[in-house]
Amino acid sequence: MKRGILLLMLATLLWGGNYICGRFLAPALPATLLNTVRWAISTVILFGLLSINKKNIPIFAKWKEFLILGFFGVFGFSTLNYLGLRSISASQAGMISAGIPVAILVFTPFVLKEHIKVKAWIGTAVSILGVILLIQGKHAASSRGSVVGDIEILLSCLAWGLYTVLGKKYGKQMDPLTMTAGASFYGTLLSAISCIGTVQPNMVHMTVNAWLAVIYVSTFASVGAYFAWNAGVKIVGAGRAAPYINLLPVWTVVFGVFLLHEQISGTSLVGGVITIIGAVLATL
Repeated sequence: MKRGILLLMLATLLWGGNYICGRFLAPALPATLLNTVRWAISTVILFGLLSINKKNIPIFAKWKEFLILGFFGVFGFSTLNYLGLRSISASQAGMISAGIPVAILVFTPFVLKEHIKVKAWIGTAVSILGVILLIQGKHAASSRGSVVGDIEILLSCLAWGLYTVLGKKYGKQMDPLTMTAGASFYGTLLSAISCIGTVQPNMVHMTVNAWLAVIYVSTFASVGAYFAWNAGVKIVGAGRAAPYINLLPVWTVVFGVFLLHEQISGTSLVGGVITIIGAVLATL
């Protein structure tokens, strides 16, 4: 059991690093190009793992499922994250990401036709209140760019929520590794298409540290975190694992403060804590 919990914590820690790298890479690469490079590398790794395990991927037979999952979970979620991190801090983005469990909860009854308990809806309401307070605290000295950044991160939460729920639905037809590889393949294609006409050579400013950050988000924050999370879920069970996703904003804030020297207002911190509490209530 302890090993499973440590794996879940490791997964959220690695995902938290993705927000830090996304913020760091904002001036180095356009969001769409960063997402394309990241998931192109991840796709190669995932296909390699499938080959090692002698698994065939139904890349054309299941193209509709893979395309939908790739659009929401790879293209939509990641690109919106990187777009938002251009104008708001990693800490702020991480605290808003506490709304991910709430997004999953909202889509569940519509896609999976599952009944949601009243306590979970109360947790959802608390979490939404926390997000509102969080954003209000951030924008005491507001700028239009940061408001747009907040909206982009909120939309990324919705995209991931829908991806997760659809993944549970399509997961009955294929194993998680195959599903992730297929979504990664089509998501990368969509990201590459989005670069056409929007990315110019003078927008790329790569350094050695920037390349290291790209390698991190393509391996540890993608494939590594995926395996750690799924291994942890297998040990402790999906129900017990769900609340651990709320460690993501905690790690992001800690990394943002200590690595990027970000500052958080008291109101934003209170809003972030309320958001996390609501998300925990919603997922327990």
